[in-house]
Amino acid sequence: MKKDWNYLYSNTVYKNRLVNVRQDRYHFLPNDIIKDFTVFELEDWVNIIPITEDGRVVTIRQYRHGVRHDTLEIPGGLISEEDSSPMEAAVREMTEETGYISTDVVHIGTVEPNPALQTNRCFSFLAMNCSLASGQMLDPTEAIQVELVKRQDIYRMIREQRITHGLVVAAFAHLLIHEGKGILLS
Repeated sequence: MKKDWNYLYSNTVYKNRLVNVRQDRYHFLPNDIIKDFTVFELEDWVNIIPITEDGRVVTIRQYRHGVRHDTLEIPGGLISEEDSSPMEAAVREMTEETGYISTDVVHIGTVEPNPALQTNRCFSFLAMNCSLASGQMLDPTEAIQVELVKRQDIYRMIREQRITHGLVVAAFAHLLIHEGKGILLS
């Protein structure tokens, strides 16, 4: 497929601290068409599923500007320059957003959120045996409410569209596969 697309050049059309928007020009060889494509250069993201010792999922509720309403999610965010790895970023985000900590953290999957338009990846982690260690350490523009949800209720909440964030749903799909419950998919 790549041989059908001849990359010609790129121009940056917008840039801020979160995104670099570029316009890529390609020549589609099979039909001899020159076409521009918009690409959002974004930093990689992380999210983490924190599960307490008694089996509850530590979720967060926050207002999302894109959809203009609150969403129920798991902790997550951008990987910063100070983070030595995606795992370190995920643990940092979990602690900052919820006050929970864990020493039992594993990577369960990675997705490309929207490869048609975006350059980034999202790394998902699972944190077991989480315990509350501190208060939240939120950024000045964050307002996050922590909610503990019974683990057995999560997939029902996804089905009922009470959890709708695509990267959160992807993380729970990775959790199913990680736990071997996705065996029917193979």
